[in-house]
Amino acid sequence: MNYDLQDSIKDKDLLLKELADIKFALDQSSIVAITDQDGIITYVNETFCKISKYSKNELIGKTHKVVNSGYHTKEFFKEMWNTIQRGEVWKGEIKNKAKDGSFYWVKSTIVPFLDNEGNPHQYISIRQDITKQKEIEEKNFYYVHHDALTGLRNRRCFNKDLSKWITETEQMALLFLDLNRFKFVNDTLGHSIGDQILRDVAKRLSDHLNGKSELYRFGGDEFIIVIKNRTPDEVRTLANEIIKQLEEPFFHEKEKLYLGAGIGVSFFPDDGNDIESLVIKADMAMYKAKKGGGHFVQFYTSDIYEEMTKTIHLEAELRQALEEEQFKLHYQPQVDISSNKIIGVEALIRWEHPVLGNISPLEFIPIAEETGLIVPITEWVLRTACRQNQRWQESGISPFIIGVNISSSLVNKDLVPMVKRILKETKLKPNYLEIELTESIMQDPKITLPILKELKELGIRISIDDFGTGYSSLAYLRQLPIDRLKIDRSFIDEMKKDNGAIVQAIIDLGTRLCLNVIAEGIETNEQLDLLTQLNCKEGQGYYFSRPLSSNEILTVLQGTSVDNNN
Repeated sequence: MNYDLQDSIKDKDLLLKELADIKFALDQSSIVAITDQDGIITYVNETFCKISKYSKNELIGKTHKVVNSGYHTKEFFKEMWNTIQRGEVWKGEIKNKAKDGSFYWVKSTIVPFLDNEGNPHQYISIRQDITKQKEIEEKNFYYVHHDALTGLRNRRCFNKDLSKWITETEQMALLFLDLNRFKFVNDTLGHSIGDQILRDVAKRLSDHLNGKSELYRFGGDEFIIVIKNRTPDEVRTLANEIIKQLEEPFFHEKEKLYLGAGIGVSFFPDDGNDIESLVIKADMAMYKAKKGGGHFVQFYTSDIYEEMTKTIHLEAELRQALEEEQFKLHYQPQVDISSNKIIGVEALIRWEHPVLGNISPLEFIPIAEETGLIVPITEWVLRTACRQNQRWQESGISPFIIGVNISSSLVNKDLVPMVKRILKETKLKPNYLEIELTESIMQDPKITLPILKELKELGIRISIDDFGTGYSSLAYLRQLPIDRLKIDRSFIDEMKKDNGAIVQAIIDLGTRLCLNVIAEGIETNEQLDLLTQLNCKEGQGYYFSRPLSSNEILTVLQGTSVDNNN
């Protein structure tokens, strides 16, 4: 044997060994399969069998359809085949299905083997298992697109989904839901309880909707519901069902917490053909629903836009009013009916706008509550009223009680420190301050009772304003540390119709509970006579005096009784 032949044999053996080594390395590190030009599997390695849980005999002679998961579209595989049939290498990620039904992901490189004419005659696919990596990606995707607290899809997911549906769906309704009184509960009971309530709300909504619509947590206590291809009547029906679901109480340590919600609705494409317009208009409608007291559904209209524009302008003016001290306090006398003597005054805020003139509290107080401006406004009212009462006393006026209305939303952990601070600053004795609250404080007695008791321990008087018009529970009324009931003026106006039956009932109730009772809104001598017959001892209203400025009322106070001609 000559040396050239020996060298040739050695080179061939070396090449075969190198090829064997490469094959061994691939088999150890990769999932390998070879198919013919028609995609029929002619070779698989053990790693392929291990991950797919099929034997070689079950794979060879078949196509890769045997591990098709159904995840990818037909267009996906069509593009792959077009690439490799052109003799080009294809790279991509594929989700496959194993024999036991489990799924796995592989990163694939498919290399065509070309014949002498440059046409593919077989293909080798080399794959790496990336299942764990994809699981991490899917978890990250889930957390990016879902709310961590409730598990609901989040705002990012909403934007992505709606962008798609706007191009595919003929009609959609977008429901913007905002919980009532959630901030009050959250601030008073703490964020952990607030978080639990949000989880309970999410579950209640999910259970009720159950595939009827798409639900998202938009942020805070706001949720968005998307309903596709339903009539307005069907949307309203479903929205009212949701309202009823949220009117049912939530529970904290066996105590009932009542929230409720307001829902605003916008429609695609009638109210907008982009996400921002639909959300803004649904939000406007929701604000209108909340302004009306919540607990109902409001569809967007052009009138709402005009009203909201006015509200936004008024909010800006309200902030400026605080800075420029445009607010004034007027004082309405409270009178002992039998003697016509002043026993106290109620401080009433007035907004004297330099351009718009006098703006009613009925117009700006709801905006203040919605924006949080109610806090600095209330603090200003309390401080001004206490300081004025102290000045009257220092000028020689006989001491009397001054009443200040406090929004029920402010009956939280911050109220008592605020009152203490103001009493200390103004040097007014606590027993000359009366805080007036509405019946809504009785909705959550576990929250409000401790706060009211703290106020009472300071020596402050507490009254229930507009009694009989709101949420009442006689059981809780007995527990409240209050001094006085204020009969709402609507009952005074209606005394002719029922001969004073409701007013009499409230007076009797107050007497039995050892509470003072004062009738608001007395305007005529006839009303006063009937109240006298019903044994009502205290009164307030235009019959005695309109609300007066601090200078005007000083003259009245110096006389210690009111002139009914004021």
